[in-house]
Amino acid sequence: MLRTAQALADAKVPARRITRSLRDLRRHLPDTMPLSGLSIGAVADRVVVREGGARWQADSGQYLLAFEGDPADGSLSVIERDEEEATDASTWFARGVALEAKDVRAAMQAYVRAIDADTSFVDAYVNCGRLLHDTKHFANAERVYRAAIKACGNDPVLLFNLGVLLEDMDRGKEAMAAYEAALRGDPALADCHYNLALLCEKLSKPKDAIRHMARYRLLVGHRSK
Repeated sequence: MLRTAQALADAKVPARRITRSLRDLRRHLPDTMPLSGLSIGAVADRVVVREGGARWQADSGQYLLAFEGDPADGSLSVIERDEEEATDASTWFARGVALEAKDVRAAMQAYVRAIDADTSFVDAYVNCGRLLHDTKHFANAERVYRAAIKACGNDPVLLFNLGVLLEDMDRGKEAMAAYEAALRGDPALADCHYNLALLCEKLSKPKDAIRHMARYRLLVGHRSK
């Protein structure tokens, strides 16, 4: 516990928060489980525990967005804060956009920080989910999209992206429901009509396929004029 506390102090977590977090964590763990058996780190000024694929705050138990492939080898892992810590959601989002081309994982972390700062930041969810999808972390991408829909409502782009993801997961009927929900929010979402047309054809719904393809062509035709 002392080693863990020292590492957190080095990461500039306030002493009072270290004491409270480790006390609460120790109280909720079995007596036979040492703290050294967990990956405990600092995200901003919070003490965060990584257990398997999940991350949660030590003092409150609140779960954070977690990604497959993160280190979880049972060793102490402290994530040090940047010297110039960005706390504004828009700043973190802009940092994520800038990082996408050179460091996808860092970009995802920046988007998570944007979401932490503003849980209604739709674009941060969209970009984070898309990167997870692109890197084949399908389950985590779905978790991000569903958390986003819960926090932000039925945003058409979120629902469209969820539909694309569900198709790639071979969950065609669920994908269709997501596409249809997206179109209820934005009937002019041309790509959604196109994807839905192909999916309807695949699911033996030829009339619906023709209807959505006709709508797609009409929308694309209007754009080109």
